[in-house]
Amino acid sequence: MKLKSFIAAIGLSAVAAASFAADITGAGATFPFPIYAKWAEAYKKETGTGLNYQSIGSSGGIRQIRAKTVAFGATDAPVKGADLDKDGMVQFPAIIGGTVPVFNLEGFGKGELRVTGPVLAEMFMGKISKWNDPKLVALNPGKTLPNLTITVVHRADGSGTTFNWTDYLATVSKDWLDTVGRGAAVKWPAPTSVGGKGNEGVAANVTRTKGALGYVEYAYAKRNNIAVMALQNKNGNYVMPDDETFAAAAAGADWFSVPGMGLSIVNQPGAKAYPVTTASFILMYKAPADKAQSAEVLKFFDWAFKNGKQMALELDYVPLPDALTKQIRERVWTQVNSK
Repeated sequence: MKLKSFIAAIGLSAVAAASFAADITGAGATFPFPIYAKWAEAYKKETGTGLNYQSIGSSGGIRQIRAKTVAFGATDAPVKGADLDKDGMVQFPAIIGGTVPVFNLEGFGKGELRVTGPVLAEMFMGKISKWNDPKLVALNPGKTLPNLTITVVHRADGSGTTFNWTDYLATVSKDWLDTVGRGAAVKWPAPTSVGGKGNEGVAANVTRTKGALGYVEYAYAKRNNIAVMALQNKNGNYVMPDDETFAAAAAGADWFSVPGMGLSIVNQPGAKAYPVTTASFILMYKAPADKAQSAEVLKFFDWAFKNGKQMALELDYVPLPDALTKQIRERVWTQVNSK
């Protein structure tokens, strides 16, 4: 089944969903949707159990799980430990990937423009408003950049991708931190800003807007053949996004050092580390109303952790290492009363 077909399939009506009682229900982040779709297709072939996942953004996923309309919520902006305790939920990472700066500039392809974090922050703030700004020219010697306005494309919905992107910009730019800050939804200061719903909407707007600059999860850039900038990392090297550079950034992560495993891994040190590497998280109730559904969720992710690594790598995500998934089973899943 192709991804478009799967997207259509998840739009099942309540009546149709009811006829497949064993199907798993989930909602939230668009960041991991490509890999969840791929896992779901393979899992259904093997087990007969389907996944009805609504790719509605991280904020929507948190709302849905709190409303108890789904068996799991998915978010790229981790919920704080105190809020998890208040809600009676657990949280664990399911996949690692990267958010990337994408652009639409005639004559420039993937990796053919270089940018630093502080310069990128100025572009998203509107302080650098033209592609031939001297700061961009200095970073790209020998390239002829056009006198074209930069149109900033951002998420229009509450988004974990936005949280991760603004977390990175706030980490590398004090100006961004003081002026805009971090959040799943922020006030975008650039006067030439346009919004798009989901990673899909941002990718579409960048594709059709000359001079556009946006940010999406890497699988969306790859699938839509959108040009990606080479981004300077903490070690001073310009790196491109792929499973190797994401893995390099995540290598030293101590997930249990933060309540709810909600660790930020942006701007990690390392020669090959990609600066905007992030995890996507799953939310579940410790005492779920539907124990059978929660049991099916755990079976699905157990299967994905064991059998879905190659599928993840094919989409340039990074699967969690076996040592970490073992800890998740022993320290997190045991808190879910699914029997």
